[in-house]
Amino acid sequence: MMQAADTLRNAPNIFDHPWIIRLLERIALPLLKWRGWTHHVDAPSEKKYVLIVAPHTSNWDFLLMFPVGLLLKRRVKFMIKHSVFIGPVGSVLRWLGGIPVERSSRHNFVQQLVDEFEQAEEMVLIIAPEGTRSPVPEWKRGFYHIAREAGVPIVRCYLDTGRRRAGIWAPFYPTGQVEADMKKLRADYDQVIPRFPENFIRSDALENR
Repeated sequence: MMQAADTLRNAPNIFDHPWIIRLLERIALPLLKWRGWTHHVDAPSEKKYVLIVAPHTSNWDFLLMFPVGLLLKRRVKFMIKHSVFIGPVGSVLRWLGGIPVERSSRHNFVQQLVDEFEQAEEMVLIIAPEGTRSPVPEWKRGFYHIAREAGVPIVRCYLDTGRRRAGIWAPFYPTGQVEADMKKLRADYDQVIPRFPENFIRSDALENR
């Protein structure tokens, strides 16, 4: 397991090259602004945290999220299904910070990523808690347990297609009261308009069932 963590930590990463980040900012942000998007990112002072992204209803979410990652000024990693890591595409995704995840695997990814947080000087782990673009009533809780066990906060990123806004909210430190914390983490997303609203289940809709 430590060998796997060493591989993740030492893998080449786009954020090792600040000039590339500055160049991408100058390209991506004006392009999305031209398309009517604004990004509201007050980068947290914490050097390590889990960043959750929602709503996740479209394949375009990654492109909208990418400028947020640039503005965080931290070494960013994200989890994505392993089947995408094929040939040159896989190499590019790893360079961007991608971590291949096999959903059917029994490997303990929570502990693997907790180890990675403990060894890293700085790290932002991006996770889509819905786990799929389809509507799901319950978010996967791996992100919560990773943050809790690693002793790092959870930062929430929102993609509001209706208002063409992307940004983050203040860091949230897990208390260990899982159900109460999950309600708090989800509540603010009820005001966000996803690209495909039919694929996003609001938390207040669950309470009214």
